[in-house]
Amino acid sequence: MNLEESIEIAVQGCGAEIYDIVTLKENDKNIYRVYVTAKGGISLDKCAEISRMISPILDIEEPMQGNYNLEVSSPGIERKLKKPQHYKASIGEKVKLKDFNKDTVKGELIFADDNEIKIKTEHGEEIVTYDEISTASTYFEW
Repeated sequence: MNLEESIEIAVQGCGAEIYDIVTLKENDKNIYRVYVTAKGGISLDKCAEISRMISPILDIEEPMQGNYNLEVSSPGIERKLKKPQHYKASIGEKVKLKDFNKDTVKGELIFADDNEIKIKTEHGEEIVTYDEISTASTYFEW
């Protein structure tokens, strides 16, 4: 069992699901960030509970040569979309994506499967395959 699978089991034991795991550097500090979701949302108390559950796992299998800060968080209302399940869970929400030509498409995500998505834009419906997408995220109009 690899590290991500071990973390996934611990997160599921807390009644949540892993959305994404990201490693990054902020202000010269290594961050190991675990984004989690659950029906009804993720509270601060749930993030703390999950952090306490996965911290011992990371003590055994150090993800970043032992020098990192663990953060457990909700992916938020405006979140990156990377996997087909991210898109499927975001049907009905507003999305913005860029293709590899840097063209931007914005609109409501109305369909997603394992191969492509369909976005309702102001110009009609647009079908985009995942391999055409450079970056994508949900967005909220304030």
